[in-house]
Amino acid sequence: MEGSFIFEIDTIKRLLEGIFITLYISVISILFSIFCGLAMGFTMAFGSSWIRFICRFYLESIRIIPILAWLFIVYFGFSTFSGLHINGQIASIIVFSLWGTAEMGDLTRGALTSIPKHQSQSAKALGLNDLLIAVFVIFPQAIVRLLPASINLFTRIIKTTSLVALIGVVDLLKVGQQIIEVNILRIPDASFWVYGTIFAIYFFLCYPLSVLSAKLELKYQY
Repeated sequence: MEGSFIFEIDTIKRLLEGIFITLYISVISILFSIFCGLAMGFTMAFGSSWIRFICRFYLESIRIIPILAWLFIVYFGFSTFSGLHINGQIASIIVFSLWGTAEMGDLTRGALTSIPKHQSQSAKALGLNDLLIAVFVIFPQAIVRLLPASINLFTRIIKTTSLVALIGVVDLLKVGQQIIEVNILRIPDASFWVYGTIFAIYFFLCYPLSVLSAKLELKYQY
């Protein structure tokens, strides 16, 4: 069977290395996105007008320019202007953290501002100050509304990390290309089997998150 080379020890080992790099970039970027995005979203919801303007400018800048262009800007541009070489994985983490922070910030802002104002007014009428209102009234509801969209964002980050192969990072997709190059002469259909396997791996990485996002959205819909 032509596709049996996928189950060879060396091939499995290489694929696992690619999965590790993909998850390494994704998980660190997601962690930065959560913490920085929550702070940015809170600022966009309750900050002063000029801070909201800066956050909005940052958000639109990240959205307008394609992720691939940001990868090239950070990876090649930083080296050109600073004279220092930046590791491809570090450049990838920076770009996906910036992207994730912008998207997470906008999601957080939307969740915070979606809470009806009469709840805050009612809590204030009961004697709660702004801090207690935020902690016990707004945040619990906003976090519940934020969960499904956040998990969907994390899935998008994992999938989009496949772009890092274009700046030389040996992630899952790049490993697949290398496996094809090694086996293409003896197995003409190697690309079909390798890309089919990569498709299955991405599916099993992202599908549980998609299911979880759908269930949370269904559970907490209003």
